[in-house]
Amino acid sequence: MVNLEIYRRDNDPHVATETIPDEFCRLACLTYTDDPPERHAAARELLAAHPELTEDHIWAAAAAADSDAVRRLLAADREAANRDGGPYAWKPLHYLTYARHDRNLPETDVVVTARLLLAAGADPNAGYLWRDMQTPFTVLTGVFGEGEQGPGRCPRHPHEDALARLLLDAGADPNDGQALYNRMFRRGDDHLSILFEHGLGTGDGGPWKALLGDAMQSPRELVDQQLAWAVPRGFTERVRLVLAHGADATRPLKDGRTPAEAAAANGDRTMLALLVAAGADAPALDGLDAFVADCLAGDAAVVARAGAADPTLLDRARTAHPGLIARAVDAGRSEAIPLLASLGFDVNARRDGETALHWSAWNGDIAVARMLLDAGADPDLPDEAFDATPLGWAEHGCQEDFIAFIRPLTASAL
Repeated sequence: MVNLEIYRRDNDPHVATETIPDEFCRLACLTYTDDPPERHAAARELLAAHPELTEDHIWAAAAAADSDAVRRLLAADREAANRDGGPYAWKPLHYLTYARHDRNLPETDVVVTARLLLAAGADPNAGYLWRDMQTPFTVLTGVFGEGEQGPGRCPRHPHEDALARLLLDAGADPNDGQALYNRMFRRGDDHLSILFEHGLGTGDGGPWKALLGDAMQSPRELVDQQLAWAVPRGFTERVRLVLAHGADATRPLKDGRTPAEAAAANGDRTMLALLVAAGADAPALDGLDAFVADCLAGDAAVVARAGAADPTLLDRARTAHPGLIARAVDAGRSEAIPLLASLGFDVNARRDGETALHWSAWNGDIAVARMLLDAGADPDLPDEAFDATPLGWAEHGCQEDFIAFIRPLTASAL
């Protein structure tokens, strides 16, 4: 039996360090524990003050993409390319791909550093198991970044495209469950395009699947999971992409609905048409369900006719779905906001404890926020979990443009 404990890492971003190179590595890299931009700025300042910190420390040299230092250190000790070290007990390639201290690092330095490590035997599938998780954080995971902390705290590597392609060409398995999870929360599918080019959804899942077995999803399950997340959130282009690469349009979601049922319930007619074209059955909605779907579709004419035919529908909808505006934003149906507000749905109603304006702040979506504010959204209303205003959410997510937009409108910040 394989001892998985040898792969586990805590990634404590506050771990005590005894050397300047270790301190640089501690500050420079994403840990997925606590990653405020201030840590990365401090790493940048430390490197500027101590450029010599890369001279005898392969992990700091990799994090800094100091290709000259890496070349010299590997010439003296080729085995260092695969040695654990630094504050997080990572391999050098991890420090390179998780470093975020300098978005202005030259691409050439990053790519050359990666090539040197790979040529010396660095494993393009190297990874660790964070705490008790069963999905590995690979070097490719680090390149793609993001995750639950959002892109402000866990940004993509500044040379994501070139570095990801280099690792994949060197043998990194494209069926990287943690990378896919981290990038599924927001629109944008450039990472998926790269991974599909290199075989995402095919093969046996690579060395980590062989090691962890059923604890990891199969390549096909990973692709289906992307569809399952994208459909109820209105990520139309992602659905189009994964369907083109074999995602199962009929596989039930976690809540038991089919993807087509979820799309229909959200009034997402474009999404529904894509799923039907891929083999799904179109569900038939009637009564209250059809009325709510038409509201979310923003179809004022159909909603008016239905309301005239059954005057109880609107009151029933407002009672059954008090947070429908928040749901519309979550489902990518923001165009329905004016209609929903005109129908008397509460723009300040919470869904899972947060208002629609909180989520627009987290996403940095000023256009949606304007629609919500025009409909009467209260920028001073706190969420239930953190007692934070939308401004607080934008600040935590490092959404600088949104912060500048919402701060003058937030009374508690004035």
